[in-house]
Amino acid sequence: MTALEGRTALVTGGASGIGAACARELASRGAVVTVADLDGVAAKTVAEEIGGKSWAVDLSDVGALEDLRLETDILVNNAGVQHVSPVVDFPPERFRFIQTLMVEAPFLLIRAALPHMYDNGFGRIVNVSSVHGLRASEYKVAYVTAKHALEGLSKVTALEGGPHGVTSNCVNPGYVRTPLVTKQIADQARTHGISDERVVSDVLLKESAIKRLLEPEEVADLVGWLTSPAAGMVTGASYSMDGGWSAR
Repeated sequence: MTALEGRTALVTGGASGIGAACARELASRGAVVTVADLDGVAAKTVAEEIGGKSWAVDLSDVGALEDLRLETDILVNNAGVQHVSPVVDFPPERFRFIQTLMVEAPFLLIRAALPHMYDNGFGRIVNVSSVHGLRASEYKVAYVTAKHALEGLSKVTALEGGPHGVTSNCVNPGYVRTPLVTKQIADQARTHGISDERVVSDVLLKESAIKRLLEPEEVADLVGWLTSPAAGMVTGASYSMDGGWSAR
């Protein structure tokens, strides 16, 4: 596949999990991909594997992003973290950090990328949201809040970008087999006082009609399609990949 030949792409959180799978998918479609991650060594490893570039960056340092200008045709906002705790015990500083990393940073990156996209009459923005951008779960107040905000950011970008050839969409996976989810399983086991196996069956996949974790490559395949010429009329959308969870 070479539909993205000559295009440039930037993937945040691109050194592992969904981000690394997206970087590989976009590179396989012909794009030159910049892998952005807090872990600069891991980002460089993925970048070298796909013939791309790496960018060691702390996206929570939003002050450094305010004057940024990005010359990228495709932007995948994927970087994120999780924290599991009841609202009454949730550390305020952790709540603020998650909003900064998962809402303000994507806003600033979109803001930095749009002028280049507008000038070229082409742009693809894909925001890796979550089923938690559409539904809520206990003990994840910061994550759910951030993903709901990302949905709004994506839709406003779609409305403003449409006349300029720029699309903006969310992908909304359920639980994906990533290091982030592996940590969540352990956190949930402690919170609920149950085994890791019961967390997967009784908590994570309780509402899913299909009882398995998503693979990162499945999410990346949808991201790849959304960046392609075939998806030129798809914008302002949220694509669920949750095994039927949000059908309830």
